[in-house]
Amino acid sequence: MRTIGILGGMSSVASAEYYRRINEGVNAHQGGHSAAELVLYSVDFGVIEGFIRDERWDQAAQYLAERAQRVERAGAEFLVLATNTMHRVAVELQDAIGIPLIHIVDPTADAAIADGVHTLGLLGTAPVMEADFYRARFAGFGLAVIVPPERDRAVVHRVIFEELTHGIIDDDSRREYVRIMRDLVGQGAQGIVLGCTEISLLVAPEDIPGTVLYDTTALHVDRAVRISLGLDPLSRAASAPA
Repeated sequence: MRTIGILGGMSSVASAEYYRRINEGVNAHQGGHSAAELVLYSVDFGVIEGFIRDERWDQAAQYLAERAQRVERAGAEFLVLATNTMHRVAVELQDAIGIPLIHIVDPTADAAIADGVHTLGLLGTAPVMEADFYRARFAGFGLAVIVPPERDRAVVHRVIFEELTHGIIDDDSRREYVRIMRDLVGQGAQGIVLGCTEISLLVAPEDIPGTVLYDTTALHVDRAVRISLGLDPLSRAASAPA
């Protein structure tokens, strides 16, 4: 079993999901009392939130790269970054370490392609929805991405930071998310990417029947589990972020 490195804490709610799901995934394959070999490093989300709010991406890259190096020194054989937003600095992290970083977009894009999907709706934090780093990665797979209008992007972002990262699940917010997702489907989205690791705690496939929800957390976790168990080759799945 290869040792998984998890760089998390962005938020701790998301990291707890990664830890739980990875161990459940390994056990589902191995049975008995099997659990994952992993190294988990959790950062101070208050520091990260400040970097995001003030768009201090260079400082964020430096901060996370140093901690990624700690994960590598602790024995991790590959790294998963337990957050969508901070993949904004994935290139810098990969350059700072000698182990592969498994990009969160890649297994999501693979799943969409396998389903024959060409156009995806995207929900996430403002940087995920508005900056190029995330959508461009999908474009490299030949996938088009559409995002909500500005007012709805603000709603999605607010719910993530004011509610979901604190573990708050609100029915009114769920209804707003469902409305926004339906609007994206009406604009041509064949599936919806839940591009924030906490969104899957708020909405589920049954909330929008007939539309595939691509849960980036679940897909990222599955890829990590399969690599750890040797079911997916590390060299193939872990190419450096573009």
